Amino acid sequence: MRTKAAAIAGSAGFLVVAPGVVAGLVPWWLTGWQQGAAWPVPVRFAGGVLIAAGAAALLGSFTQFATEGLGTPAPPAPTEHLVVRGLYRYVRNPMYLAVLAVIAGQALLLGRPVLLGYAAILAAAFVAFVYGYEQPTLARRYGAEYEAYRRAVPGWWPRLVPARKAPPA
Repeated sequence: MRTKAAAIAGSAGFLVVAPGVVAGLVPWWLTGWQQGAAWPVPVRFAGGVLIAAGAAALLGSFTQFATEGLGTPAPPAPTEHLVVRGLYRYVRNPMYLAVLAVIAGQALLLGRPVLLGYAAILAAAFVAFVYGYEQPTLARRYGAEYEAYRRAVPGWWPRLVPARKAPPA
């Protein structure tokens, strides 16, 4: 059994490596964080809100993987328990959606459409990974518990109200 401290350390490391590169380093590489088109203030404000909400959701999800699941989002160090609480009661893929929100927010804040294109490509890659690897792997690992969760909670379009009864963790 993995300790909570090891799960936290592993999740923190993966947070820097995966989302840090995907939502930080690559957008910087594409834009240099330079302002592009002077989009209206409400659009830039919406971008800031998306960045903040996405970052909060991402950090919360990573924390849940470590503290509730006793593992990481990284495939080589998966959770010991299926994570079904918090944002996972509304949508099965909050981490991917959070990363996309951060990148879309950067595009709006900076007035850089190239980041919207990057987000679209990334969204396609996320969907392919989830359907091609993640869902089959979770079904094998957690069996009926994952299938019940999958039936109760949508994968990509968040519910407005949480699932009434999450499967037992």
